[in-house]
Amino acid sequence: MQYDRENKTITTKRLLLRLFQKTDAATVTKLCNSYNMYKNTLYLPYPYSIDDALSWMEQHLDNFNANKIYEFAITDKETRKLYGAIALSNNQTFNNGEIAYWIGEDFWGNGYATEAAQAIIQFAFDENQYHKVFARYFHSNLASGRVLQKLGMRKEGVLIDHVKKENQYKNLVYYGIINPRDS
Repeated sequence: MQYDRENKTITTKRLLLRLFQKTDAATVTKLCNSYNMYKNTLYLPYPYSIDDALSWMEQHLDNFNANKIYEFAITDKETRKLYGAIALSNNQTFNNGEIAYWIGEDFWGNGYATEAAQAIIQFAFDENQYHKVFARYFHSNLASGRVLQKLGMRKEGVLIDHVKKENQYKNLVYYGIINPRDS
């Protein structure tokens, strides 16, 4: 992982994580306007419109500069094709943050979420000196669980019937990892 502070980018073996631009709105809309994505995410609306994309991206730069939340587009390092998004919150009071991500359905199964999340965890620990990074996913979204396991995160618990989605209560599974330098 290589972080470019000036350009606010993270480079990995295959990916470039960068800030979203307004020109990404049409692609974000296409990727997010998927029922399968909707059912596996907590806050993604469905159907997903260009206005949803634009309003979502509107505060990214301000939030990044204020160290509140870092939201990156997951793109191919060579072609710059947009695959998805990854975010890291910054809870300065507790020196931790939550990662959240989505990958467009056409790009599932290629390891992009794992590679991007590994870079974000390294960014959290090395650049921002977080003590802990955590994540949560719907119990039914086994692919997200596998990603978190590959990151070396440990299951910390399950919140039973914690959220309501499509008129059904859903369990949220929590995973976390402690900064190795703090262990």
